[in-house]
Amino acid sequence: MLHVRVITPEERTEAVLEELAGDVAVTHLIVLPGAARSPRGDVLEFDVVREGASVVLDRLRARGLDTDGAIVVERVDAALSASADRAARRVPGLGVDAVVWQELEQQTGEEAELSGSFLAFMTIAMIIAAIGVLLDQPILIVGSMVVGPEFGPLSALCVGIVRRRWRLVRRSGLALAAGFPFAMVVTVLAVWLLTALDLVDRSMLLQERPLTDFIWRPDALSWVIGFLGGVAGMLSLTSAKTGTLVGVLISVTTIPAAANAAVALAYGAHEEAVGSALQLVINVAAIVVAGVLTLLFQQVVWRRTRPAG
Repeated sequence: MLHVRVITPEERTEAVLEELAGDVAVTHLIVLPGAARSPRGDVLEFDVVREGASVVLDRLRARGLDTDGAIVVERVDAALSASADRAARRVPGLGVDAVVWQELEQQTGEEAELSGSFLAFMTIAMIIAAIGVLLDQPILIVGSMVVGPEFGPLSALCVGIVRRRWRLVRRSGLALAAGFPFAMVVTVLAVWLLTALDLVDRSMLLQERPLTDFIWRPDALSWVIGFLGGVAGMLSLTSAKTGTLVGVLISVTTIPAAANAAVALAYGAHEEAVGSALQLVINVAAIVVAGVLTLLFQQVVWRRTRPAG
């Protein structure tokens, strides 16, 4: 369930109230006349079950309340209410599987920013993966996957494509296009520094690495794993089961592949660099395709479950 607070101009309050009161997904409707000061207007508060939230929020935006007033959405952790239970029963579908598109756009939009922290996490994750490659240590590879923030822009890219939010597509594309090369360049410099300090050397890359050499040897299963990871990742974002996202991050080798390419470039191992770059491209493409298809499927399902309007 979601809690929504709306500021509406006084002349639109009655129409908005009538619409909200007639929606079976809405409950706990509260009216505070003239309570808002910035922007000025009436305040409406209500709860809405996740299954019907997107439709309700779309109607509020259609009335211009996101520009002339305000729409604030919060998650409700617990609601002990017979009225809320009735609303959940009346709206088709399950709340845990419902897609609240406005919430998804906001969430992924925040992850698509090319910020200093994004570049820092990308670089740290890639250097950890580079050391894991040289030491042939899977635990470091797993750690780099968890630290890496690249799934945020990837998911934002999928949402932007499906929802036709081209500004979001540009922002997420910029974050990916700048983040990976930046982190790879810093990783190359880090490898050179560690080599100069005699902590690592080229022979560590060229020797047999049975635990991590899969990173630069892509095959058909690389696409399958990336695709399944993209589906699971998008489902974890659109549903209430966000705890599965960490497992998704561990299943795809975007950061390790980029790190392996950086190490190979630092030591002049061009064949391994090409293989790692191909692994990276395969994973990114598989995640995006899977994410877009998952969102399109969910969009069709929820439109048939509860048609807008």
